[in-house]
Amino acid sequence: MIVSASYKTDIPAFYGRWFLNRLEAGYCRMVNPYGGQTYRIDLTRPAVDGFVFWTKNLAPFAPGLEEVARRGYPFVVQYGITGLPTLLERSVPDWQRSAEQMDWLRGRWGPRAAVWRYDPIVLTDALTPARHRETFARIAARLRGVTDEVVVSFLQPYRKTARNLAAAGIAWRDPDPQEKRALLADLAAVAAEHGMALTLCTQPALLEVPGTAAARCIDGERMSDMAGRPLAAREKGNRPGCLCAESRDIGDYDSCPHGCVYCYAVANRSAAQRRFAAHDPEGEFLFARLPADR
Repeated sequence: MIVSASYKTDIPAFYGRWFLNRLEAGYCRMVNPYGGQTYRIDLTRPAVDGFVFWTKNLAPFAPGLEEVARRGYPFVVQYGITGLPTLLERSVPDWQRSAEQMDWLRGRWGPRAAVWRYDPIVLTDALTPARHRETFARIAARLRGVTDEVVVSFLQPYRKTARNLAAAGIAWRDPDPQEKRALLADLAAVAAEHGMALTLCTQPALLEVPGTAAARCIDGERMSDMAGRPLAAREKGNRPGCLCAESRDIGDYDSCPHGCVYCYAVANRSAAQRRFAAHDPEGEFLFARLPADR
């Protein structure tokens, strides 16, 4: 089993001590966000083929990653680096600092250890396609030789995402497929110039252009490379069009305090801050359920 930690919240940035405590205990407990049932996830070495860590700030978890490796767990880091303004990403480190963390990953564990995520692509009056081309090219040049893949996606118009963007006074737009394909073709060419494959995370097939492919964010082949042996990982995506390998996610929605306005995993920033404040690193669950959460 591959364990995802986590596409629902940034465990490396905010919940690293809890994760290491649960690794020591050999399990964690989770709550089904749709039914309220609780269940136990085995985190012992025989049960876990590897971890996929999702983060926008690995620095707090760097010693933790060393501990994960010391215990013999393979891992892959999905590292979000977008260079978006603080209006959209309120507490995310400057992209140059994040690039330094990816340098460290590359030097310590090789180019298969981390995947760069330029995700999501948000288009506004200020964030034009030309602006994205410039930002992407700048980051890609910096990450040349550091990773071999960059994952991209366009902002999805989920209701809670649209609501949060509107509340922040951000007028964004969802461009038509032709405009998206033109931008993706340019980004793919830049990525290839710097030794990276550009993959699309759960985007319609009609957006694939030469030089792009569908992403596998939970990638059995990449994890096998990190493990040094073949791993059995059947395809079982989380939503239509997702080609990820089967995994179990140990995060919780509405628990990441980064404050990214576009985030699909946080419907209510106040709830996320409240849950983070109530977090107990010694607890079995990522956070204790408060009365307002029940």
